[in-house]
Amino acid sequence: MSDSPIAAAVGANAGGDVIRAEKLAKTYAEGKMRTPVFDGLELVVAAGETVAIVGASGAGKSTLLHLLGGLDTPTAGEVYVTGQKMSSLSNSARGQLRNRALGFVYQFHHLLPEFTALENVMMPVMLGGVDVKIAAQRAKALLEKVGLGHRIEHKPGELSGGERQRAAVARALVNQPACVLGDEPTGNLDERTAATVFELMLELNRAQQTSLVLVTHDRRLARKLDRVLELHEGRLRELAIADV
Repeated sequence: MSDSPIAAAVGANAGGDVIRAEKLAKTYAEGKMRTPVFDGLELVVAAGETVAIVGASGAGKSTLLHLLGGLDTPTAGEVYVTGQKMSSLSNSARGQLRNRALGFVYQFHHLLPEFTALENVMMPVMLGGVDVKIAAQRAKALLEKVGLGHRIEHKPGELSGGERQRAAVARALVNQPACVLGDEPTGNLDERTAATVFELMLELNRAQQTSLVLVTHDRRLARKLDRVLELHEGRLRELAIADV
């Protein structure tokens, strides 16, 4: 779908801001009760930049990530992805933009259990309308890069936790997105495996010039990124690396 308006917009924005949030607000309503998560939040993520978002549990880090990825809608404010105003897009166009410009990695891999590692990684490519053979080639090449070339025909239940998460990283990067959004992507792994997966994400980030926005509680890993932002009382504040 390289000739689609979404793909053209992604290409036209190359080198600019990948994600921009302006005056972002989110309030949850239950009956007469209103629970504001944040109000007036601002964020800019540059092309190729790596950003960690830290903060206390319940501060709204996952909510923010969902808004940036177009998986949820803000109460007020705007999110721009590769220059595209998310609120102005139809549901279909927003889905196309997510598939083309964004990759997602969660604490739990969310691989489909009935499909092999290869088939799981192929899916985002096929959703973009690419031929099955080409999708398989791209997925296999990336699985080999993450050290799973010998496991491509294995289903998630036959993989270790670290292998499943590496497959999830491959799936997130297979379309060479402008930005990967990670929600505690190593939080379910032991320390050694977490460090391995994290370094893999950074290596692929450098190779593909993909931006990373990672929510993490692990401040040792956060210090390895370009910037560390703390979500506190509904606002983002930048931390000096020495203070992380």
